[in-house]
Amino acid sequence: MVRRMFRRVSGPLLLALSFAFAGCSLDTRADAAKGVARFLDAVRTGDRKAFEASIDRSALRADLRDQLAELGRANSLDVQGGASDFALDRRITPEAFKVVEARTGEVVPVAPTAAQVAVLMKVKDKQHVCLTNPGASACVLSFTKRDDVWRLTGMQAHEMRIELVPAPAKKGS
Repeated sequence: MVRRMFRRVSGPLLLALSFAFAGCSLDTRADAAKGVARFLDAVRTGDRKAFEASIDRSALRADLRDQLAELGRANSLDVQGGASDFALDRRITPEAFKVVEARTGEVVPVAPTAAQVAVLMKVKDKQHVCLTNPGASACVLSFTKRDDVWRLTGMQAHEMRIELVPAPAKKGS
C-alpha cells in the first residue's frame, strides 16, 4: 500500500522538481547571457571602461598564473613566483580577445546577442557559467556572478578566440 502510494506521488514529484531545477538553470542562463554579451560587446568595441567593469582582474591574474605555472611544470620548467602582474595584464585587454563567426572565422561586425551567447553557455550553478566554442566541451571563458554583476574570472591562456554561431533567423525573414 505504502509502496503504491510512493510510486503515485514520486513520479509527479520528480517531474515537478526537474522543472523547478530546469527553471533555475534557464533563469541563470538568461541572466548570465546578457552579462556575457555586454562583456563581448566591450571586447568588440574596445570599450576599456565597460571591459574593466565586467572582469575580475585579480581572479584572472590568478587563473592565468596557475595555467602558465602548470604549462611550465609540464615542460620541466619552474619559474619562481610565476608571471608578473605586468605580463599578465598584457593578456587581459579587449585586444587579447577575438570574437569571430564560427563558420568563417571572420571577426563579427556587430555585438553578439544574448541568444547567441546562451547557445555557447554551460551553467555550472547559479553563480558560475562558462562559454565553450561550438562543438567543444572545454571552457574558453568562465564567469562568476558577484554583487549582481557577471564578471570574467577565468580564461584560456592561449589563443583567445570566441566563436559565435549565427543568430537564429527571425520568422518571416
